[in-house]
Amino acid sequence: MNAPLQNDTFLRACLRQATDYTPVWLMRQAGRYLPEYRETRGRAGSFMGLATNTDYATEVTLQPLERYPLDAAILFSDILTVPDAMGLGLSFAQGEGPRFAKQVRDEAAVAELAVPDMDKLRYVFDAVGSIRKALNGRVPLIGFSGSPWTLACYMVEGGGSDDYRHVKTLMYARPDLMHRILAINADAVATYLNAQIDAGAQAVMVFDSWGGVLADGAFQAFSLAYSRRVLSQLKTHANGQRVPSILFTKGGGLWLDEIADAGADVIGLDWTVNLGRARQQLQDRVALQGNLDPNVLFAPPEAIRAQARAVLDSFGPPQGPEGRMGGHIFNLGHGISQFTPPEHVSALIDEVHRHSRAMRVR
Repeated sequence: MNAPLQNDTFLRACLRQATDYTPVWLMRQAGRYLPEYRETRGRAGSFMGLATNTDYATEVTLQPLERYPLDAAILFSDILTVPDAMGLGLSFAQGEGPRFAKQVRDEAAVAELAVPDMDKLRYVFDAVGSIRKALNGRVPLIGFSGSPWTLACYMVEGGGSDDYRHVKTLMYARPDLMHRILAINADAVATYLNAQIDAGAQAVMVFDSWGGVLADGAFQAFSLAYSRRVLSQLKTHANGQRVPSILFTKGGGLWLDEIADAGADVIGLDWTVNLGRARQQLQDRVALQGNLDPNVLFAPPEAIRAQARAVLDSFGPPQGPEGRMGGHIFNLGHGISQFTPPEHVSALIDEVHRHSRAMRVR
């Protein structure tokens, strides 16, 4: 049995319930900006050596929580574990990012795809169980996956891309093949996230990192429809507790209403969106997560504090004038940069907690 939760502020905010302050966690909070992470990665020998070893994955997930009073932990893993388990051969070259040995660009390659045996991802579920135990109820644990479209981008391109030439060529030339890839990805992601929930994840997040590269119309057909397919299959409760879901589409500000209707409890916003206007537009029907520009963290601490206050003030008090409750989880508009000074993160988290408490007693 896992220990009872001592700090449920993050989960409450996800479900638009009253909180004493605005919870905060950071995308990529366990990562290269922390010297202790770099030391552990050195011992592990490689990124995948880190992610596939239960002890190392547990250690690096907890490192930011030892340093900062964060309100949630996020599983240390990678969004590309699912296509790797499909047999595409994932590797990480130093300084080059992820690469797949096999690309999915034609009918034959698509025909080989299937929802992978979850046993191939046992290392992820073992890490979730180990992290939950190590957290000992301190804060909730977030599980995650890439979205079906984002995974497809990597699978077709064979790695990261500047122009998405191969994946968009396939999408426009052979939409039937693209839809087949995305349907398999959606069912794989839903199965994967449900297995994380079974292993102990208390919230799950879908990263649609590349949804914003699509044209209007294509976004709805090739990205959002399949994120919705994932969300519709997710378990909403585990051990009698509600398990919230978060959908983050980078560059998705144009489609706020449609994203909010996809079935997630929380919508992640990047820094190009005005948080207050987004809240007004969506009428508090979902909670919002975000959305400080990660580059603010290179500024001096006083500037960081001012920008943190601006984000909180933009969202406004949790209870709106109409009596509706809004949920806000403070986060960055994308992942934290590896060059971020760790002490600047302290200033950010301290100010989010301080100012959001002050906002509630006005």
